[in-house]
Amino acid sequence: MHFRKMNGLGNDFVVLDLRNRALPLGEATVRAIADRETGIGCDQFITIEKPRHGGDAFMGIRNQDGGIVESCGNAARCIGELMLEETGKDAVVIETLAGPTVATRAPGGLITVDMGEPRLKWNEIPLSEEFRDTRAIELEVGPLGAPIMHSPAVVNMGNPHAIFFVKDVDAIDLGRIGPMLEHHPLFPERANISVAQVLTPNHIKLKVWERGAGLTKACGTAACATAVAAVRKRLTDRMMTISLPGGDLLLEWREANNHVYMTGPTELDFEGELPPRLLSGAMA
Repeated sequence: MHFRKMNGLGNDFVVLDLRNRALPLGEATVRAIADRETGIGCDQFITIEKPRHGGDAFMGIRNQDGGIVESCGNAARCIGELMLEETGKDAVVIETLAGPTVATRAPGGLITVDMGEPRLKWNEIPLSEEFRDTRAIELEVGPLGAPIMHSPAVVNMGNPHAIFFVKDVDAIDLGRIGPMLEHHPLFPERANISVAQVLTPNHIKLKVWERGAGLTKACGTAACATAVAAVRKRLTDRMMTISLPGGDLLLEWREANNHVYMTGPTELDFEGELPPRLLSGAMA
């Protein structure tokens, strides 16, 4: 079974093209392939499948733990690059469980993806209780009366995100706090947890704990959610650079159509054949 290993800002993927070959994939198989010691290793496992609604391809997304994910911005750029190259089109439509994503080429060899409209209502995130204003919900981390972080903004960009705006992202031990917040009772579908530091009205520094994957070098949907949250809180302009551990993404939340556009690099690391032992649980 042929695979590609790709990444967007270090957020890495194992990609299988299943358009002409059916392969039932159980969680055990995905975990085996994603294992960085005994498998190929990746943050997310991506499948290219036949389109379901007239697009150019459907992108299936699974986290390291085998769980299905609705959206992944960095992966959308990678699959967009493959489909743009394959079709020769100026724009391609990548279908996901969260809806269609349009990918186009940008200057400097970058790829732009239209990530669609953010969902901002409490039941669209979703949250387990009602909050009328999702720009800042009641959630604190740390000692009562002196929290380390508090009042995150929540946004759904195909998956749920909670963004804490802090003075210094490097002062937050996200590797310790992230797992607890990911599974907080407020988030019935778990959540991606971000800490964001506004450097200027056009520049944010960001670190992300991704549900089902852990600390990651980059998370495209988290960058999109952070851009939306920052604009809603009047902390930034609508166009900005978001710097993640893996590099920079360019974000724009367009007022004209309410869509979020993300621009960044893609990279093909290598290609190969999956060892049969990694597919032994494909029917699990």
